Amino acid sequence: MLALHRALDAGYHVEALLSMFDEEGERSRSHGLLPHLVRAQAEALGIRLVTRRASWANYEAEFIAATTEFGAQGIRYGLFGDIDLEPHREWEQKVCAAAGIEAVLPLWQESRLALVDEFLALSYRARVVCTNGRWLDGSFCGRLFDASFLRDLPPGVDACGENGEFHTFVFDGPRFNTPVAHRLVAVHERRFETPAPAVYHLAELSRFYTSPSSTPLGQ
Repeated sequence: MLALHRALDAGYHVEALLSMFDEEGERSRSHGLLPHLVRAQAEALGIRLVTRRASWANYEAEFIAATTEFGAQGIRYGLFGDIDLEPHREWEQKVCAAAGIEAVLPLWQESRLALVDEFLALSYRARVVCTNGRWLDGSFCGRLFDASFLRDLPPGVDACGENGEFHTFVFDGPRFNTPVAHRLVAVHERRFETPAPAVYHLAELSRFYTSPSSTPLGQ
């Protein structure tokens, strides 16, 4: 989100958001989000959403197919939020080059902690929707990504989750036309064998929460 925010500030006209889903189209890859939440996020940002389905085995091929379509539409750049992991940047440059577009990383080589501070100072709001059991137990999943969450992180866990410790769902902030109303329903534990064997905790978020007696964005 911060990469998108900076790109828009720099004058990029962002044509589309690309989200990769599992083979059935039921959950977004890595984050485990339901389609209606991803659509609501894109609508709140006012940017067209493009989705693709993929297994981990054909993820790269499907990603290149999507970027190739973007290139054919005249899109010249692909924006990514990676900070300093060189293999990630190399992959992004490869999948973009295959489509004749250029990978742009607005956050590259900046301080991870400074980026977290900037994100929160801009009043963006996010919820932790996936945690890797190798680093974090289930109690961290479903929490708001805020100062309290950051204080509770165990030693060695990156505040940006850059090593795959956790993933977040950004639902409000200065680029949003309206917050993405939601409610945390439950946290589920699941074991996945790919891309590497691990136990993950996934947050189940409700559909738009409209009950007048409830708090849509609360815990």
